[in-house]
Amino acid sequence: MSIESSKVALVTGAGSGVGRSVALALFQHGYRVALLGRRLEPLIETVNMARVQSNAYLVKSCDISIHKQVQEAFSEIGAKFSRLDLLFNNAGIGARAVPIDELSVDEWQTVVDINLTGCFLCAREAVSLMKQQQPIGGRIINNGSISAHTPRLFSVPYTSTKHAITGLTKSLALEGRGHRISCGQIDIGNAATPMTKRMETGVLQADGSSAVESTMNVENVAKAVLYMDSLPLEESVLFMTVMANQMPFVGRG
Repeated sequence: MSIESSKVALVTGAGSGVGRSVALALFQHGYRVALLGRRLEPLIETVNMARVQSNAYLVKSCDISIHKQVQEAFSEIGAKFSRLDLLFNNAGIGARAVPIDELSVDEWQTVVDINLTGCFLCAREAVSLMKQQQPIGGRIINNGSISAHTPRLFSVPYTSTKHAITGLTKSLALEGRGHRISCGQIDIGNAATPMTKRMETGVLQADGSSAVESTMNVENVAKAVLYMDSLPLEESVLFMTVMANQMPFVGRG
């Protein structure tokens, strides 16, 4: 797979899991990468794993749900790299797997703030930068999750925000056409990360039982992201689902 080596990418939630795997793959393909996350130490670990020179990366502690912090991060990206070619809107969290009437409003709001508002804020700044840079344009890839299509039991805040991400993706894809800004969404199912470690011992199923679920190598998610960004900006993968083939997604729960 041949990818333009001068591209600049931003990965949110780059300190672990899918974000770390995608950031490492981007480094391997010659991208310069900005890594955002709430904790600085895991981001530095990702960079150390990549073994790249300081001019190839920017590490920034950032809570993407806070507008001012996102603005500051994008200001530093613009100052260091002068452009942004790819935003991988990846950072996200879940909530306790409890019935809706047992979920606190604060828990709901936290998930909405990070999963939805955070993606909006990053996309907003990315579009602004991509419109102004020369040459204009770029690509935004939102991490939707297969929960953007089918919920797990007791997942109201996570599923609601991921359905909303689909609307954000479609709106950005439409709005970006006149500015050479392409937007797509990758929906991931059971990538093997610390977040899905519980799959090995059993997770809640639609009928209330618990079952072990298969997982997939997270590196294959990174390959999918690289493929989506390998296309010219006049073309787009609007939606891609990458999942463990044996997981209980297709079919009755």
